[in-house]
Amino acid sequence: MNNMNLIPLYPEIFLLSAICVILLIDMFLADNKRNVTYVLSLLSLAVCGALTAANSDTVMSVYVSNNMFVSDPMSNLLKLFSYLAVGVTLIYSRQYVSDRGMTNTHLGGEYYVLALFALLGQMVMISGNNFLVIYLGLELMSLSLYALVALRRDHTVSTEAAMKYFILGALASGFMLYGISMLYGATGSLQLSEVVKVAATATANKTILVFGIVFLVAGLAFKLGVVPFHMWVPDVYQGAPTAVTLLLGGAPKLAAFAITFRLLVEGLFPLAVDWQQMLVVLAVLSMALGNLTAIAQTNLKRMLAYSTISQMGFMLLGLLSGVANGNADLAVDAYSASMFYSITYVLTTLGTFGVIMLLARTGFEAENLEDLKGLNKRNPWFALVMLLLMFSLAGIPPMMGFYAKLSVLQAVLSTGQLWLALVAVLFSLIGTFYYLRVVKLMYFDEPLDNSPIVVSTDMRVILSINGLAVLVMGLLPGSLMSACANAISNTLKY
Repeated sequence: MNNMNLIPLYPEIFLLSAICVILLIDMFLADNKRNVTYVLSLLSLAVCGALTAANSDTVMSVYVSNNMFVSDPMSNLLKLFSYLAVGVTLIYSRQYVSDRGMTNTHLGGEYYVLALFALLGQMVMISGNNFLVIYLGLELMSLSLYALVALRRDHTVSTEAAMKYFILGALASGFMLYGISMLYGATGSLQLSEVVKVAATATANKTILVFGIVFLVAGLAFKLGVVPFHMWVPDVYQGAPTAVTLLLGGAPKLAAFAITFRLLVEGLFPLAVDWQQMLVVLAVLSMALGNLTAIAQTNLKRMLAYSTISQMGFMLLGLLSGVANGNADLAVDAYSASMFYSITYVLTTLGTFGVIMLLARTGFEAENLEDLKGLNKRNPWFALVMLLLMFSLAGIPPMMGFYAKLSVLQAVLSTGQLWLALVAVLFSLIGTFYYLRVVKLMYFDEPLDNSPIVVSTDMRVILSINGLAVLVMGLLPGSLMSACANAISNTLKY
């Protein structure tokens, strides 16, 4: 009877139905009525949030659809933040996509519909308990994002970025499928719970399992955007419309954390010694290349792309620290620190790209560092918001990003890997330079453009809340950190 229980699937079922309804309604809307699609999209996210919150009452994991789908505390918390991230992205991007004709009669409300389809894929990824279900969610999200990057068909840079993203994404998907096929061949199952049981026994072929893990980690590394599978990140971030860049760099990172946790920790924990070493290499290379290369960037979006690479490397430190010493409490602390770091990164990224879209206007993209010059003289409040966000990304107290970095470093130190913590601190200090450079441009340089900054009321309010939340959550991180710890402790199966 548990397999017939559809309550945990209600958010996904509702969102799919809502997308179909929104798409049909949008067909009959004139250009000046496109806000209807925008409002319906936000209402759909609100209902999804209510349905997921209703499922969050239990601390138990509920499996449905022959154990291929799971509703547990971790998935519910990550989904709620995914709804928040997509909703905030839609608010920030409403004026941006309208000014660039991305919601005209040729494209209709496809921006909103594709954003919701990408979210649906993320929800499936977050709750998947089967290799193929996770892969289907991954492809649904990826295909939607490919289309979003190429949405401005008259824009050659966006088209080129979409082609690069699609080709490299297809290659990464092939890696993942090949790794999944090898793991299936070695264990005889696609269920994560069955794979972990077989992998713990001596009957499975260790060589095939390790080869499968190598290809699986390669695919995951691409989705996270970490070195050496990072090539697409700066090109796509720069080439895509800024609204789409935020859809790429926001909520998908939560889903990427979720599937990395599901596949490696829940599905392949008996082989943790093997994949832990891979994650160490990916993390160190990402922090090194991301921070060092970001210093040389003059394009703001490329700088933030390399920043993302280094931030994802830092997030991996928490995941790899959870497998050391065999201590369950230390494992919960490490995984919850990694989860907290992912949420912190997403909230900060939302605000950062929100400011970039705030400065953009018809015929002008605020994509270069020099476009931020003198922002304090043009609008002191939003200059302060950007300062808070840059301080958070740099890990400067008392911002949210400081506590996130501190909790990850504590997890690394608890495993006895002092050298790894020192490397992380060193590259974080190097990364501070290019974040503070943004602050210097805003407060100490003369503006190149003195035109007034026009911003809608909804964006003004949400962006202000976004910036202040990064400060408040840095001063009072306990509630969110406790929520992450409870979610991980009630999700872990060992």
